[in-house]
Amino acid sequence: MDPIPLAPEPIRPRLPGRVVVREDADTAIDAAAADLYFQALACVRAFGDFHLALGGGPQPEPLYRRLMYDPAFRELPWKRTHLWLAHEHASPDDDSSVAALITGWLVEHSDIPREQVHFVPMDADDPAAAYAEELREVLAWREKGHDRLDFVLLGLEDDGSAGSLVAGRPASRAQSLVSTVARGPGARVGLAMHMLKAARFVGILATGARARPTISMLARPTADPHEFPLLELKPIGGELRWYLDQAACPKPGESEPRS
Repeated sequence: MDPIPLAPEPIRPRLPGRVVVREDADTAIDAAAADLYFQALACVRAFGDFHLALGGGPQPEPLYRRLMYDPAFRELPWKRTHLWLAHEHASPDDDSSVAALITGWLVEHSDIPREQVHFVPMDADDPAAAYAEELREVLAWREKGHDRLDFVLLGLEDDGSAGSLVAGRPASRAQSLVSTVARGPGARVGLAMHMLKAARFVGILATGARARPTISMLARPTADPHEFPLLELKPIGGELRWYLDQAACPKPGESEPRS
């Protein structure tokens, strides 16, 4: 009997930053949660607080649940944490808003003080400007040079975007902290490239076979950073880390390594 041919091994995609590949989604989520946890402890020791920005979407949802039920993360210092949103697309009282989802996943089940939960004021005349001002005021309590976000967690979306870094739209090179993508219904407000590049740590979570075509697309040598702003996300003095499982990694022939 002829041996059954083995499926080709996935390849580690060449993406900006460091790529962490684990066997399955659970262990990839564990890796991201562990980095978040240790970064929180280190920042509280160094600065007295921890500034965490979270994105919405299906990719990070299992991680948020893990933070609440896994004993390994029970000591996460929520009382010393300032929670920010990496992006928002609806008014805070909308059940589909990132604020509502984060509240249901984390805020209601942790002991984080409500005054340390910062949501995008989508009902303001200029939500981006109002949120940028709040970021400046709260981070100003830190020593200059350390007045930046400590950890930003984003979930990769099917179109190659994450948070306010939307595929097909050029990344803003302005020194703004918060940006607006489109206006009116469907507008998305979130952290601008300048703010993300200043962060101490940015993690991008992408697991499952559904993420593989998107990862393949981003890893191609011909991928245009102007079309996919994630490719321009390189924190200055910080770290960018991708968390993938094997199912999300391209198979040979699906993409070529980036040069």
